[in-house]
Amino acid sequence: MRQSVYGDDVEANKKARVKIVFFNRYFHPDPSATSQMLSDLVFALAAEGIEVHVVTGRLPTPADKPDIVNGVRVHAIAGAISPSANLVSRAASYLRYYMGARRAARDWLDRGDVAVAKTDPPMLATFIETAVRARGAKLVAWMQDVFPEVAAEYGIPGMRGWIGEALARMRDRTLARADAIVAIGDRMARTLRERLGTGISVNVIHNWADGRAIEPLDAADNPLRREWGLEGKFVVGYSGNLGRVHEFGTLLEAAERLRGHADVFFVIVGRGPQLAAVKAMAERRGLDNIRFEPLQARERLRMSLSLPDVHVCILRRGFEGLVHPSKLYGIMAAGRPTLVVGDPDGEAARIVASSVSGFSVREGDAQGLASAILRLRNSPQLRNELGANARAIFMHDYDMRHAIAAWRTLLSYVGFSTLKSEHDQRSG
Repeated sequence: MRQSVYGDDVEANKKARVKIVFFNRYFHPDPSATSQMLSDLVFALAAEGIEVHVVTGRLPTPADKPDIVNGVRVHAIAGAISPSANLVSRAASYLRYYMGARRAARDWLDRGDVAVAKTDPPMLATFIETAVRARGAKLVAWMQDVFPEVAAEYGIPGMRGWIGEALARMRDRTLARADAIVAIGDRMARTLRERLGTGISVNVIHNWADGRAIEPLDAADNPLRREWGLEGKFVVGYSGNLGRVHEFGTLLEAAERLRGHADVFFVIVGRGPQLAAVKAMAERRGLDNIRFEPLQARERLRMSLSLPDVHVCILRRGFEGLVHPSKLYGIMAAGRPTLVVGDPDGEAARIVASSVSGFSVREGDAQGLASAILRLRNSPQLRNELGANARAIFMHDYDMRHAIAAWRTLLSYVGFSTLKSEHDQRSG
């Protein structure tokens, strides 16, 4: 075995049992959804005695001195950039991470280990596949989005032509050889199956929220209502990333239509590449019924997600099957109704309809959105019923414990069937 660039004892590493190494640019304590999903999963696995590593570009620690966070070994291999960075800066950051991730795979993976590659940066599984296979390890592709199709939908030059198709073929070859593929939604799984063919299995494990940390909180008991000056208001909320997959014109026009209703107030909590543009549009329209707040720390999520009386969940129609709005699960955990703006036949709209926890309107239907908001404002009973339904279906299907169990089953199937965690040994 080659000497590890991270400086740990080589002989000790030889004796280590099979481990899981996760690859993603962002990790705890970054508040982004992709970071939080990864953090939840690896901390749960580590708590059960499984050796877990995370190769990240987020934590500013020296590469030769990995941190240990909640039992997880964290290797920072590239500097972080702002989520709103331009495409050139983002591409340079991607390249630095790709190179570091391949080195980390060569140095930290051993025969029988499992490498789990998320999709930030894009096509990460493709870039580390050779190194993973050279070490005799297994590869799991955890698909948070479908690239390059998502880039083509953004309108990035070249992605709809031969460059995009070449990248798609490269990705398809990697996925076809992967030991497991995980999609975060049914529509995404269908997109991948149609591309890869019927012989390739795609597992669906939805992203999640922690139902113990995020619980319904009455407005009267929420200190953010007082802190943000929203007492006595009917609050319409948007929480999370303001990304290129989201369309905010409908929301802003609905806010404009409702300016005459002094008790209706909009709160947008989050960050992302569209934040500055959305703020500018709101200012141009003179929308003094909208408040912007930064993404909240995780320990404040129960308050921030329970702050609105109703949440808006947005996904542009063309991105159905390429991404899936994980913010929906936090909304449901908080026991609040959801108004989906996008494809009425999309997955978020389907979840809301089947659980009877909200309504959906088409992108551009500002009047429909405004009418739905007023309907919920005028009927506390309806709001309470929809919120209770949301919480119930969340706990039954989308709570974190279900996803962690599904991941443990998958990892056992891929390469952990012979392992017994310390937790299992103690329990046995």
